[in-house]
Amino acid sequence: MSEHNGSSDLKERVRQRLLNERDPALFEGSQADKRLNLREAVRRVLEEDREIIPGWEMASLVRQISDEVVGLGPLEELLRDAAITEVMINSPSRIYVERAGRIERAWVTLESDAQVLHLIERVIGPLGLRIDESQPYVEARLPDGSRLHAIIPPLAIHGPAVTIRRFSALPFTYETLSANATMTPPMVRFLDAAVSARMNMVISGGTGSGKTTLLNVLSSSIPEHERLITIEDAAELRLAREHVVSLEARPANIEGRGLVTVRDLLRNALRMRPDRIIVGEVRGGEALDMLQAMNTGHEGSLSTCHANSPADLLVRLETMVMMAELGLAPGPVRQQIAAALDLIVHTSRLQDGSRRVTRVTEVRGLTEDGLELVDVFRFRPAGLDDQGRVYGRVEVGEPPQCLERFEAAGVQPFWGED
Repeated sequence: MSEHNGSSDLKERVRQRLLNERDPALFEGSQADKRLNLREAVRRVLEEDREIIPGWEMASLVRQISDEVVGLGPLEELLRDAAITEVMINSPSRIYVERAGRIERAWVTLESDAQVLHLIERVIGPLGLRIDESQPYVEARLPDGSRLHAIIPPLAIHGPAVTIRRFSALPFTYETLSANATMTPPMVRFLDAAVSARMNMVISGGTGSGKTTLLNVLSSSIPEHERLITIEDAAELRLAREHVVSLEARPANIEGRGLVTVRDLLRNALRMRPDRIIVGEVRGGEALDMLQAMNTGHEGSLSTCHANSPADLLVRLETMVMMAELGLAPGPVRQQIAAALDLIVHTSRLQDGSRRVTRVTEVRGLTEDGLELVDVFRFRPAGLDDQGRVYGRVEVGEPPQCLERFEAAGVQPFWGED
């Protein structure tokens, strides 16, 4: 029996042995299968080398080797922390995380730029994607649904940079958002009724403001019998229901072929007998197809879009429709928007890192001055409390016109404050 010379030396010896053997079984099946197979392989190697170590050290060794061989190495420790919602690699020695809305320096580091590149390739390789000087950025999805974005030199001047956006394993609910002050109870009841009454909505807001989370929650108000088609550039939606068909866009392959855009998927969705279409995010010419779907019998459709305010959203939608390159004039475009869109729900990430629904705005139609917007709810921040949290009040506007649609749809109308 050989003498144990330290856990780091042992880990490296076992890791190299397994990598040299290249047993195909270690890299087949689900992530859980891979880790289980690797655990048995580590036990076998230790027995063959007559290494005897305590049970706790064995568990730690298996976890570390598993992280490196079939996982993302030191990053796995961060990804196991449910409180972390974002992992940002600026350089091998400068890794940051977002926890509870605040960014902090991580306690782990990587060895080199080469290790960062290796981690990127481990994610994108099985997906048929690539990253190199001719294609220096990539977006991919991890097995747990998290989204990875990577960009490398020459675009990233100081070395490869990686951002991993994580999503909660437990789905958010109206109760969750009400409890953490993302929405007030009157907002919850109003938006629940609006979805049930098949109002067309777009959720606007900045990056990381909670748009996708809110979209997931709003979808829970859709009746179970309705058929939903979800369309995303990178799949992030997690709808807790059965009658859903999820479509995801596809980038071109190494030969530059096989590109499938969100716009392509939207056109296909119209032939799939949807009751509602949910577009994860509109970014370009697909805005025209989405508005046309809303105007042609697919009421109650939902989407998100980056914008700084409801008014800014309308300008962005108009610009994106122009990107469809059909030669449309601004007037008809605004008419399309006015006819299609009923409500804008605006989310914001506040100074303390919290996310809130700061405005719920009704699109009342087209006037001589443009599209008329009227706030149904508006959060007015008043300052910071003793613990550094933003506080304020939600103002309730005049009764919206859509209350008539609530009644016509048989939805219990709500108006006023508690």
